[in-house]
Amino acid sequence: MAKVHTAAHSIPLRPPEQVLRLERMGSMHQTRLSFMRVLLRRFAAEKWQVEKRYWEIDEQGVGAAVYVCEGPQRTYSLVVFSNDLDPSKRSDRVIAEEWDATFTLVDGVPDASDIARLQRNVPLQEAGRITDKELSLSRANRSVRLFNYVRAELAAGRQPEASELNKVGYLMRTTAVYGSGKFGALDRRFIANREEFSSPFQSELMAVYMIRMFSVDIVEHLARADAPANAVELAKDLRKSLGIGNSTGLGMAPFIVNHPVLFHHWILARENALRDVRQQAGLSAEKFALLKCLVDRQQCGLAHWNSEHPLQVEKVSALANDLENLAAHLAAVKRNTDLTLNELYQWSEDNLSLEGQECVVTLLIELYPEVVDQYASQMSVNEESYFNIDGRMGLGTLSKIMKTHYRFAFDLDFESPQANARFWYASEEKLEPRLGERFEEQGAEREHPLAIARDIVRTCTAIDACDSAMSVAEFLMLHPEHRHVVRRAQQVAEFPYAEIVDNLIAHDMMPIDLLRCKLSFFGAIKFDPRSDRWVRINMFQHAPLPEELHNNYDDTWIYPSVSSAVSG
Repeated sequence: MAKVHTAAHSIPLRPPEQVLRLERMGSMHQTRLSFMRVLLRRFAAEKWQVEKRYWEIDEQGVGAAVYVCEGPQRTYSLVVFSNDLDPSKRSDRVIAEEWDATFTLVDGVPDASDIARLQRNVPLQEAGRITDKELSLSRANRSVRLFNYVRAELAAGRQPEASELNKVGYLMRTTAVYGSGKFGALDRRFIANREEFSSPFQSELMAVYMIRMFSVDIVEHLARADAPANAVELAKDLRKSLGIGNSTGLGMAPFIVNHPVLFHHWILARENALRDVRQQAGLSAEKFALLKCLVDRQQCGLAHWNSEHPLQVEKVSALANDLENLAAHLAAVKRNTDLTLNELYQWSEDNLSLEGQECVVTLLIELYPEVVDQYASQMSVNEESYFNIDGRMGLGTLSKIMKTHYRFAFDLDFESPQANARFWYASEEKLEPRLGERFEEQGAEREHPLAIARDIVRTCTAIDACDSAMSVAEFLMLHPEHRHVVRRAQQVAEFPYAEIVDNLIAHDMMPIDLLRCKLSFFGAIKFDPRSDRWVRINMFQHAPLPEELHNNYDDTWIYPSVSSAVSG
């Protein structure tokens, strides 16, 4: 395997051939560098104020609300439109036309005319239009059984059982959070220079944090409507135990393929952090105690990671065994000075499943914020700066790049049905990415350029048929159909983590591996695949409430405390 070396570091970065296999990508966990944790660290450090400012929702749960997020320089508002949805219309699928609630994140504070305008558009979602005053568009549905249970308990004057909350972990789940110019929203390039949005997806996650607040406020509101004299508010510890769910399908999967330079920066930040931690000279008693504590808390959280998908059931079971082995391994260490983190990492590779290995990566990164957190500012990039093709490059050089960085692709037989089994396309109705079966379905002529490994082989074959002294510009004048492949090859020469080292159209390719990789960078937990093509997750579970952000902020909130997990 090729190694990615950095001068002045004794431990090399893990090579792309190891990190970017789909099976490992589908085992990645959140880290300190995950975007929602970056967001809340900023909220805490800069003392952002997040509060409900407006609430005009009737006893049936219909109306509007506004939540405001105020920072040192700017203010953002989540405008909510709550709905009394006919149960027959509730669906997490993209073809749904109504939802329990719809949302938009406004740049600033909306006035009455803004709310009236948004009322005409936001509940329509894709069928409506927002403006450059808005940064995102989203919607959510209730987790009906749990929502109704909590509503009934609060109306009866009782607190719901923690064990019941832990079975799901959220009252509502979003089914889309659109940003970056979609449906009229302001394009990211106009806000990318704002400090609070310097990390990826910060505006979208700001909206999700406030949606989490709304999910509890609306259930309390409806409980009061049911029983004004008896209803109680949800206890603070139970409120914290609830996140916001998300239901995500194939629409998200191509993102990391379509943004190779950005994806490289995400992976590079994570791998730099891991390398820097692995080469720490010694492990203090305090950090050794923290490591053992986090392992205990991870085990407690795992007890509530529920899934019915056979693949995920197997992975959760393997992780449970891995964590038991890890805890036993740490218990056998008599002194903190007897263990180096590089030795612990190497032990994980030799003794744990991929799920366990990547969990250890997360735990190690957690120990050294003073080393790791600097990389959070290195996870964005202006992709347009790397879009141009170097036409002066010789074909011999380009061919060498392809055969070096895409070595795995040349070992695949794309004449076989197994290797060429699928094709990516966009649905006609919603223009959402979809995956077709090449030899069973029509539409392969509309294939999107996501079969990177196959296309690299085809392009390299065309290059090898030409004079190696020919320039890239001359080659592309004769073969313009290879432009997208040539661009990617030139990018990966500079950004080695830009490409997934696997076949994205193989018969056994699991799209949920792509989804989990991306969502781990968001900070998602409790991945629950509903098929090989869509997954439910939990976000901001256990996160501090707004009033807790400025008082002894604990950035390990994402690991449930042992006491709260036991009580649940």
